[in-house]
Amino acid sequence: MAEESINAPEVLGVEVDVEPVPEKRTATFDRSIVDGHLSSAVWKIAWPTMLTNMIGGFQGIIDHALVGNLVGYTANAAIGVSVQLWIVVIVFISSIFIGMSVLVARFAGAAEPEKVNRTVYQAFLTAIFMAFAILAPVGYFAAPYLLDLVNTAPEVKAEALPYLRLMYVASGGMLIFFMLGGALRSAGDARTPMVLGIVMTLLNLVLSIVLIRGLGPVPAFGTLGSAMGTAIASGLVSAYALWKLWSGGWVVSFPRGGSYAPDWNVIRKLFKFGLPAGFQGIAMNVGGVLLLSFIGSLAQSAAAQAAYAVSYFQLFQLVTWTSMGLMGAAAAVAGQNLGAGRPDRAVTAVNTAARFGLVGSAFLGIFFFFFPAQLLAIFGMSDPEVVGIGVQLLRVLAFSGLFISVALTYTGGLQGTGDTKSPLYISIISQVLVPLGICAAIKYFGNLEPLDIWLAILAGHVTRCVLSSARFLQGKWKSIAVDIEATHG
Repeated sequence: MAEESINAPEVLGVEVDVEPVPEKRTATFDRSIVDGHLSSAVWKIAWPTMLTNMIGGFQGIIDHALVGNLVGYTANAAIGVSVQLWIVVIVFISSIFIGMSVLVARFAGAAEPEKVNRTVYQAFLTAIFMAFAILAPVGYFAAPYLLDLVNTAPEVKAEALPYLRLMYVASGGMLIFFMLGGALRSAGDARTPMVLGIVMTLLNLVLSIVLIRGLGPVPAFGTLGSAMGTAIASGLVSAYALWKLWSGGWVVSFPRGGSYAPDWNVIRKLFKFGLPAGFQGIAMNVGGVLLLSFIGSLAQSAAAQAAYAVSYFQLFQLVTWTSMGLMGAAAAVAGQNLGAGRPDRAVTAVNTAARFGLVGSAFLGIFFFFFPAQLLAIFGMSDPEVVGIGVQLLRVLAFSGLFISVALTYTGGLQGTGDTKSPLYISIISQVLVPLGICAAIKYFGNLEPLDIWLAILAGHVTRCVLSSARFLQGKWKSIAVDIEATHG
């Protein structure tokens, strides 16, 4: 908001010229994160993110419910498999946003807005290049081979291929939204990405309903309509976000003046802190893809894939929505307090976030354990074989959620303070070696059943919780230095 005009005062009868205060392009950082009550600071960042995740996640639930009832459970399996394959690649590209968040949180805590804005702009340049020069062409042509890799049933592949190709080609808008949300939250503003996320979700919802089932002259696109709605909604919201980043008014913005070329000093730091998180994401999701391969090898593969898609990718999101919000809050608050030279507050903030996550996942676990069939019925799942497998999985996930919610908050604490390597090693152990090792051993020595896979998932989550909390509480992240040159070269 522009400052009000200032009338020139008179001092001892002599008029003194006073320059008007120029309009600020960015808002000020919220200093209560480094000075105020820590529970309030964590909750201030967490609740808008959790609400955004919940509303966005319900969009996915609605999509699954629509295609499940209009197309059938093969469409549920198609979306579940496609999303897993899409995430493997998108997480790696989004890793630069982890590096960006580390830098933004530190510089915001140290009250250095020029460094914050330079970091955000360079993250934008890097993400756009990777999205349109690498992800779109490679993803389009690799999609059928990726679906074969996870033993996708032929009827599922027919629904999944056009969906997956469109998601790869049109990922630019979603990447910009992820970048913006990470930058704003790390700088202390979680409400703006919440508002944008709600708008995007509502727009996505309307478009998905129209495009999946058809309306008037608009034909029914079925499963593909879900991807179309996501691409259009994210593209529109991201275009608005870019305009705001350029024109100013948010706590972060694109820098004005100087060169707009790539700044390799900043980009190197983005990859230094971000690449381990990217490899972590790849390890976790490759583990997920290989787990899908085990599921695809079961005698009841199509039914198990459908139950897994709904139970794990949709209903278990109720746990991960809140946990990811707390993970982001732990990262932002810990990073800002470390940037302000207050590491003890960083420890307290992450412990507080872990307690919040444990309470939330315990509440949701009650519904998973006692009302699984009713939850599956929302998605039109009435086939006895699919329901039986889904009930089994949800009851295991009722316990698994307790461990993953705590693990994610400590992961956020590690990443937010600059230790992005430890979560990589922990994820390789807990999300790849443990669950896949269990499945491989059982398959080699006996007969692999769905319950064996579900218990392997639980074992991985328990391992991740123990290792993540132990590593954070060691406190070695306190000595990690983060900086870039003060001026753009």
